[in-house]
Amino acid sequence: HIPAIKGEVTVDFAQVMRRMRAIRAQIAENDSAQRFADNLGVDVYLGFARFTAKSAVVVNNQTLEFASAVVATGSSPHIPQIPGLPELYQQARHTNLEHNPIPPVLTNESVFNLTTQPKVMGVMGTGPIGMELAQAFQRLGTRVIVFGRSPDILAKEDADLASMVKSSMERDGVEFQLKSEYRSVRQCEQGVELCVAQDDTTLTFQMDTILIAAGRSPNVTDMGLDLAGVSYSATRGVTVDDTFQTSNPNIFAVGDVASNFKFTHVADASARAVVRNALFFGKEKFSQLIIPWTTFTDPEIAHVGMYETDAYERGTDISTFEKRFSENDRAICEGHTDGLVRIHVKKGTDTIVGASIVGQNAGNMISEITLAMNAGVGLGQLASVIHPYPTMADAVRACGDMYNRTRLTVPVRKIFRQVLRFKI
Repeated sequence: HIPAIKGEVTVDFAQVMRRMRAIRAQIAENDSAQRFADNLGVDVYLGFARFTAKSAVVVNNQTLEFASAVVATGSSPHIPQIPGLPELYQQARHTNLEHNPIPPVLTNESVFNLTTQPKVMGVMGTGPIGMELAQAFQRLGTRVIVFGRSPDILAKEDADLASMVKSSMERDGVEFQLKSEYRSVRQCEQGVELCVAQDDTTLTFQMDTILIAAGRSPNVTDMGLDLAGVSYSATRGVTVDDTFQTSNPNIFAVGDVASNFKFTHVADASARAVVRNALFFGKEKFSQLIIPWTTFTDPEIAHVGMYETDAYERGTDISTFEKRFSENDRAICEGHTDGLVRIHVKKGTDTIVGASIVGQNAGNMISEITLAMNAGVGLGQLASVIHPYPTMADAVRACGDMYNRTRLTVPVRKIFRQVLRFKI
């Protein structure tokens, strides 16, 4: 095999990061205080807000009384209580990048401020954020080592699909140190030293920096939630019912501070619902939302609805239909044949209850299935949706064909034969 492209490829890390920050600034305008104040007619008060009563909040010494309020304070990176890590994290938060361009500890909130490329980066955590950033930095030329307590990555996803992502990352050069018990973290000459135990062996790794991607913690402190009569916990966040209402009937909560689904699009959908509930006497429920999500690795892995394990736990009998991209013409042409479309239906029907896709642009393809679930369109009906040829999304239609073939039972075949004989 002779490669089609020859030559050395180098990455201008600083330019890559500058471009990323410019794009982020452009996108941020949609959520800017200025846009809300100037274009949407919203009174914006900048500052730290704190409840002082069940119907009052103070912002910069100004008391605002309200009929309804919404808590949408989001979440922050969870910092595991590993000896040495909390102290090093606090130190890194106050690091001047001009004096120390690579802080010893990074999170998703600080990693995008880097201007100097780490030679070696550790990633603590095997969830979506950790996997996305691990693969990105490895492809930019950093040696990346991923640490995790569990034996698998992306624990929420089907194990066989997550393993496809892991295999792709290993081909990129990412090193995995799974089933690791963290012992200590300390600063060293190179940057940071992590000590872990695997079975009966103690291992020490020295890196320029370590990215903490070990989950999120809800922002609930120093807000006066007790004075407002709002129930909460430091780990689970604000307690809400299915209509986003807190223990104070005039206060609602949405987003990371009140949900296990810590995604931007879930916070947006919840906010739209809570506005209707709080201001227009709506009764929209969180349980009615059909929520898809995507992990933006290469290949991407996307999901909506129930997993097979969810169906088993709920006692729901399902049938599963799969179409591999190795049988899809577009995927074959582009050389992206790893992956598949997997759709679950309620047994005996074509009612879609869940789906997973792993492959190129899986996040775009999952939307078709999400729309079908929202609209009550069955898998059999998706078979009649004409997809442009060649596209990878045609694999969704192919799953519909597979379902329709199951309807051709032995009695139905006999009837067809008789009808055909009569017509002939």
